[in-house]
Amino acid sequence: NKWRIVFPNNGRQQKDWDQAARFYSGNRIQTTKYTWLTFLPQNLFEQFHRLANLYFLFLVVLNWFPQVEVFHREITMLPLIAVLLAITVKDAIEDYRKYRFDKTINSSKTGVYDK
Repeated sequence: NKWRIVFPNNGRQQKDWDQAARFYSGNRIQTTKYTWLTFLPQNLFEQFHRLANLYFLFLVVLNWFPQVEVFHREITMLPLIAVLLAITVKDAIEDYRKYRFDKTINSSKTGVYDK
C-alpha cells in the first residue's frame, strides 16, 4: 500500500517533489495506436489477421506459379492492394485525429481550487 504524497508548488519542497515524482506516471493522455515507426508494420499485421485479406494474399501467391496462373499476376494483386490501401489510409486519418485530440487535451489549462 503506497500513499501518494502531493507537494504544493513551493521552491523549498522542490527536491522532495522531484524524488516523489519519479515513482508515479504523469497524467498525460495518449489514445493513439501507432507511432511513425510502427505504423506500417503494425497496420499490416492487424490487416492480415482478417480472413478475407489472407484469402486474397493466398490467391496472389498462388497466381505467381505458372502452372496455376488464371489471370495476369498484376490483376490478381489489385483487389488486395486496393483493400489494404483503403484501410491503411482510414487508419492513418483516424490515428492522426486521435493524436490532435490528445495534443489538445494535454495542452489545456486546468483550474486548481483551494479551500
